[in-house]
Amino acid sequence: MNNYFVLLLSAAVLLWLIFNIKNSRRFNLFDHWLHHQLVKRHDCYSWQVIAFINDPKLMVVWDVLLAGLLLNEERNLTALWVLGTLGFADFSGIILKKLILRKRPLLHSDKEDGYSFPSGHVLGATTMGLIVLQLFAKDLGTGFVIAVVAIWAMVIFSRLSLKAHYPSDVLGATSLAIVCFSISQQLFLAI
Repeated sequence: MNNYFVLLLSAAVLLWLIFNIKNSRRFNLFDHWLHHQLVKRHDCYSWQVIAFINDPKLMVVWDVLLAGLLLNEERNLTALWVLGTLGFADFSGIILKKLILRKRPLLHSDKEDGYSFPSGHVLGATTMGLIVLQLFAKDLGTGFVIAVVAIWAMVIFSRLSLKAHYPSDVLGATSLAIVCFSISQQLFLAI
């Protein structure tokens, strides 16, 4: 029951964001204002490193490496779930980017291309974070959970600090990742 509540809440947040980004000038003005209030520094080297390590294309590499480790342990179905979960989230993110067509903030880096909503970096980091927490949190404990959450938070701050996304972009990516992960997890548990 709790998993369904999280799924429904995340889906509701995602749909609310999509509706407001597409239809509400007031929401978009507030999102722009909030972005400028939150972001004071630009192009800090450490944020660029974090963004690089969590690049969506590199996230696929991390996902394949994790699946390879699971295959080595003869956890074939889990390896397939790991690949399918990130693939499902990334595919959903690409579709949303093409449907929403939201431009990036004005002062974003020239290195950033594509559309803004949802953040691909945050989508991948959230999805991979949920995957590794599902697989290893029980065995590795609280310190591991704190480390995963800290890395996830740094990815969010990097995307905002580099002016690549609005706050609603990272919230939307987080919501989409939770929706995709929840659906994938339910399908995996059903098998």
